[in-house]
Amino acid sequence: MSQEQIQIEVAYATPERQQIVPLRVRKGTSVADCIAQSQIARYFPEIDLNEQKVGIWSKAVKLDHEPRDGDRIEIYRPLIADPKAIRRKRAEQAKDDGRADPVTGGRRRRATNADGEDE
Repeated sequence: MSQEQIQIEVAYATPERQQIVPLRVRKGTSVADCIAQSQIARYFPEIDLNEQKVGIWSKAVKLDHEPRDGDRIEIYRPLIADPKAIRRKRAEQAKDDGRADPVTGGRRRRATNADGEDE
């Protein structure tokens, strides 16, 4: 492994706070080892890399990925709810409220008279 050093950051955030740990590591160090060396778990003991996804600059990577100089390793919190299920529920509510077309699910057009005024 090369002795060349690179500068990276390890980041994690909750709704209440965030922590970004700047770190110098040897080139070729894995994402998992960078996270361990950052000791970010002392701020957030709930971090579980067996369950949580990680990424670099919002792009998912595996724990054995080797970051480059200047990269920010991000540890992502687990989703509380499925985004597709939330959108589906919101669309159904819009149909029930009359804000969406019951057949297409698209936005309802407001009815206008010949002068272009709302009816």
